[in-house]
Amino acid sequence: MESVMDNTIGSGRVAAQREVRSGAQLPLSMVSEGETACVARVRGKQELRQHLAEMGFVQGASVQVVSRVSGDVVVKVKGATFALNRDIAMKIVTC
Repeated sequence: MESVMDNTIGSGRVAAQREVRSGAQLPLSMVSEGETACVARVRGKQELRQHLAEMGFVQGASVQVVSRVSGDVVVKVKGATFALNRDIAMKIVTC
């Protein structure tokens, strides 16, 4: 778990990053069906992170899990619905 030691008041983005870092984090593949989670970060190679960002998986985005089976998930993010396999869903860290 990351922690922030800086007490300086910064922009809204910095405050949002502090908030994201303070909560419990789970991979998207472990979020229960019907729950909504917030994207904390996306792990993996730059090419994958860029592709997922273009799909809407960016820090702070709200993701609703529509259904899940064995770690594979169908999610709604920014008005679009996507099916993600377990490997990709494990790279999206939520809070």
